[in-house]
Amino acid sequence: MSAVSIPAGTLPGDYVSGAELSVLPLGGAGEIGMNLTLYGCDGTWLMVDLGITFGDDTTPGVDVLMPDPAFIVAQRDRLAGLVLTHAHEDHLGAVPYLWSRLNCPVYATPFAAAMLRRKLAEAGLLDEVPLYEIPLSGGMDIGPFRLSFITLTHSIPEPNALAIETPYGRVLHTGDWKLDPDPLVGKATDEKALSDLGRAGVLAMVCDSTNALRPGEAGSEADVRDSLRKIIADAGAARVVATCFASNLARLLSLARIGRECGRDVGLVGRSLWRIVEIARETGYLPDDITFVSERDIGLVPDEHAMIICTGCQGEPRSALYRMATDAHPRARIHPGDLVIFSSRIIPGNEKPIGRLQSLIRRQGARVLTEKDGFIHVSGHPAEDELARMYGWVKPAIAVPVHGEWRHLRRHAELARNWGAREAFEVENGDVLRLAPGPAAVVAQVPAGRLCLDGARVVPFGGKVVRDRQKLLFNGAAVATIVLGADRMLAAPLQLSLQGVLEEEAWDSAREAAETAVKAALEATVREGDDVRREAARRAIRRSLFQATGRKPMTDIHLLHLPNA
Repeated sequence: MSAVSIPAGTLPGDYVSGAELSVLPLGGAGEIGMNLTLYGCDGTWLMVDLGITFGDDTTPGVDVLMPDPAFIVAQRDRLAGLVLTHAHEDHLGAVPYLWSRLNCPVYATPFAAAMLRRKLAEAGLLDEVPLYEIPLSGGMDIGPFRLSFITLTHSIPEPNALAIETPYGRVLHTGDWKLDPDPLVGKATDEKALSDLGRAGVLAMVCDSTNALRPGEAGSEADVRDSLRKIIADAGAARVVATCFASNLARLLSLARIGRECGRDVGLVGRSLWRIVEIARETGYLPDDITFVSERDIGLVPDEHAMIICTGCQGEPRSALYRMATDAHPRARIHPGDLVIFSSRIIPGNEKPIGRLQSLIRRQGARVLTEKDGFIHVSGHPAEDELARMYGWVKPAIAVPVHGEWRHLRRHAELARNWGAREAFEVENGDVLRLAPGPAAVVAQVPAGRLCLDGARVVPFGGKVVRDRQKLLFNGAAVATIVLGADRMLAAPLQLSLQGVLEEEAWDSAREAAETAVKAALEATVREGDDVRREAARRAIRRSLFQATGRKPMTDIHLLHLPNA
């Protein structure tokens, strides 16, 4: 079968997986975040994960981005179900926004199911979504797919690989993982299950690539705990403020225990941290002796006896730490002399907001400690040595690197070939990779785009709303009111309003120049209809403002006719 490109303008679901086994990423290939992978077998599709990523400086007004599932929505009668590998936002965060388009059963292990229930409740979908809780190391049959969960380790409880059995062969979908001999929370990686799978034969492994460029191993949470213990014990009379990913329960519990050991009352600041604590207690991952001071009371504790764990490690402007640093939080703020620990890595793209936040904290007189200053974080993804061990256990014939930017996928593919994979495919979102029967090959490209949460609506990320907002951010806006008289020419001075274009003291000269340009445009189009004249005036104003500012603002024209004119 030769490659088939689905032409633009055709239905997103025009390609249907026939008598074959195929894998199709719609999110998470060539990028980190927004994971969505489809497996096709004999005309039926299985979806694995449905995640989000977060906006940045290049997406004004857009906080949440997600993969566009239009391809599978167009043939959702062929979608057997959605399986979630774990509870991170980039793997399940889009479910509340997109499930109504899919209308399929959802499967997850207890921790991810508990997380999803809260999200569904907030979205008013809790009673609508058929959510099936699968025990750890459990399995189920979904259409032609027989699935088994395999326990791994990661930076959140209950990360799972999926062993997917089909009539055409066996696939291992790893999800996010690392190898941690002492994970602190949850079980260690089930190496026996992986080795057994490899001995039984694995056609393909679809595998995490995030740290494929890093030699060695990611490191153990237990080692981080020991390092943090020394740092916090040496803080003296300074209050300790620590920020980490809210979902990193092992880190959260390490910080809480260390704080208690050092004679500090530990408070949580940030809604997502309290939510994780509730879920951990509900699912048995939070020991009874771990308690936290409320946001309301933590400010009453003397600095030398206080420790705050808060959200904001990625510099998010709405996070607890950002609001503390800007004196915008109602109950907590940064104090001079505080030790602020960023116990996390920088997600690519977040360098600027994190740098701004750290500058704000230092301006308040606090000291900032990052992973460059001390051993305070380990990644939740496999470095080269861990990848090598996984390939040694699983021995896949075909490697499919995902969950990484192109540089990560390229390196992962090179390593996979060195470790014995017969073939390695660097796929991008929208590539249909046929695994069997016959030689593996990319046989089609289907539409794969992005959606975004714009306020309360989910809209296309490349749509007019977002494009216009980006233009406004970079070029500003102009609104002009043109009043025409009986001669179809200006009957009143041009009214021009500018936003983000010029300082107010320059408006008068800009209006005069624009009026001159508009008069010329109206004269040239005096016999044309209103639509033509409105567009001519709009172009004239934009040219006039470009000559004055070097920018072409978004320009809107209100064209009015005097009565009886």
